[in-house]
Amino acid sequence: MSTMATDCDRVDTAAIPPGGARERASEPATRPPTGGPRAFTRRHWRSLVGAAVVAAWLVLWALLRGTQTLELGGAEKTDVHVWFNGLRDGFDAARANSAFFEYVVQPITNGLNGTVAFLQHLASQPSVGRPVPEVGWLGVVVLLAWLTFTFAGVRLMLLVAACVLLFGFFGYWQQSIDTLIVTFVAVLVCVLLGLPLGILTARNARVAAVVTPVLDLMQTLPSFAYLAPLALVFGIGPAAAIVTTVIYSLPPLVRITEHGIRNVSPVTLEAVASMGGTAWQTLAKVELPMARRTIVVGVNQCTMAALSMATIATLINGPGLGGPVLQALQSLDVGSAFVSGLAIVLMAIMLDRTTTAASERSGIEARVQRGTGPAGLRGARGRRAAVVIGAVLTAVAVYLSRTYLALAKFPPSPDLGTPLAKAVSAATAWAVGTLSGFTGWLKDAVTAVLVNPLESLLAQSPWWVMALVLLGVALALGRWRTALVTLACEAVILGTGLWNESMKTLATTLVATLLVVVAAVAVGVLMGRSRLVDSIVRPVLDAFQTIPPFVYLVPALALFGPTRFTAIAAALAYGVPIATKLVADGIRGVSPVAVEASESMGTTTWQMVSKVQLPMARAAVVLAANQGLLYVLAMVVVGGLVGGGGLGYLVVSGFSQGQLFGKGLAAGIAITALGIMLDRIAQHAAARFGSA
Repeated sequence: MSTMATDCDRVDTAAIPPGGARERASEPATRPPTGGPRAFTRRHWRSLVGAAVVAAWLVLWALLRGTQTLELGGAEKTDVHVWFNGLRDGFDAARANSAFFEYVVQPITNGLNGTVAFLQHLASQPSVGRPVPEVGWLGVVVLLAWLTFTFAGVRLMLLVAACVLLFGFFGYWQQSIDTLIVTFVAVLVCVLLGLPLGILTARNARVAAVVTPVLDLMQTLPSFAYLAPLALVFGIGPAAAIVTTVIYSLPPLVRITEHGIRNVSPVTLEAVASMGGTAWQTLAKVELPMARRTIVVGVNQCTMAALSMATIATLINGPGLGGPVLQALQSLDVGSAFVSGLAIVLMAIMLDRTTTAASERSGIEARVQRGTGPAGLRGARGRRAAVVIGAVLTAVAVYLSRTYLALAKFPPSPDLGTPLAKAVSAATAWAVGTLSGFTGWLKDAVTAVLVNPLESLLAQSPWWVMALVLLGVALALGRWRTALVTLACEAVILGTGLWNESMKTLATTLVATLLVVVAAVAVGVLMGRSRLVDSIVRPVLDAFQTIPPFVYLVPALALFGPTRFTAIAAALAYGVPIATKLVADGIRGVSPVAVEASESMGTTTWQMVSKVQLPMARAAVVLAANQGLLYVLAMVVVGGLVGGGGLGYLVVSGFSQGQLFGKGLAAGIAITALGIMLDRIAQHAAARFGSA
């Protein structure tokens, strides 16, 4: 009884609101909006600015269409382009007289060219006084297999041996070894520069403040952008190709090394400091060993980036497999392009799997050394003996390949490349004939519905209208700093004299990005909601991410021919993997409590996706759009090789035609400005809408 009374008292007490609450209860249930139009404008000024910009843009486009577009003819050059041509001539003339070229540039150029030539004479091209290299194909195969066994194990050794032999059977032995040489030299330079830089950025905040923006710029720039300037300084050849590759592949190594050093346990560092360890002892005995696996992951990413760039660097006469691919693309020989592209894919898989296995092995060894892993590597003693025996066999194979011509020059048979190229050409002809209706419809539909209208809107608007529109978009999506960066980039693009071509490239980029986001959301949602779908699709996406961008052009060219849509299709294949994985991870990261609560309310699958999971994964979706945009921009520019037009085509023309060098260099600068502008707008939009 007393308990019931107590409960009633509690209920009554809870039911009686305090004095202030009584007064609020008398207020109307719905408060009238406060502030009026001025407050509404303050809250929604970005949307209002965006709507006003779009409305004014459409009106001005309708009234002034085709006027003041700054369109330039194919062979027409501006004063800036002529000045760039003169600058090139001046560089060439100054090589013999300038102290900078004599004591800085030329030693670097000679050193890189000499290193590449030495390795080529050692393994891929006839040496001086010999009809074959110093080490023949048998020695190279056994040497690579032994190195792989030493650092990655037996399975990877077999994979490497099979891939290297296939390079020869495809008919690209010399080009493949040249690609490995360029990649090796570039990665070696990256390791020598990147490891100390990553350690310094991890241990010194001032160094990090200086280095981080530089790395941001290096990763933002499309690779096509700095081919011409570097060729101008280092000349056409292996040196420029290696410097270009280093610029492209250095940032991942520095960032991942910094990450590995920073993540060393503070407790461990404090223990070392309490024991009187010096800075060098802390670094050499604690930080580097504990971060070893992470650093090897950085080497893996650096290697894959180097291989990707080494194939593109063939545009500045870099040796390797990029040459056959480029020649086949230019002659529309899909069969040959497929075979040489397949060799690049095999090389990418070989390097990726080898460095990944080396990373895993180093992690096991690190745990063993720390005493947190198994007592010892399985069969460590036997493995050391196998390594020694392998070294002896490698020395024997090198000697035999150097002595006997049959073991030095790769045999012409079996020839797998020629029949494979013919089969692919026949299959392509059949597929094109059979699917021409669908592929033609798809190409025409996307071109008519998306590409042409958007290109007309961007490229046919007066330049000053588009400049104001881009400023308005930057202000609406970002902040005033974003608008300032956009203004500076617009000034650079105007200065290059390629405003109209830049707008055409921008239109293609936006269309491809839209398609990437749509595909990524569709597939990513399925992956995020189903482990089975994820287990099937994710390995495919991983495989696509290891393929250098050059290779994507081959199937796109086979299906759609040399058109603008070909570049879009290749960009779609290049950008979808990274964007899809980000969306899938975002969907999977949605709180299970929220999902269960929604399911308990009887929501349908569509409601769950559209009302719960996608809104709660908004940050991941926006990040996916950001990354997709950058990937697409890089690929659309490369698409200039297969009829993509725009700035990419001008860059390629600049390399192939001497009188258009200045125009190609200006196109590279315009690509840089366009990439920086899009990156800054996308970054601020991702930060704003992703965290909102």
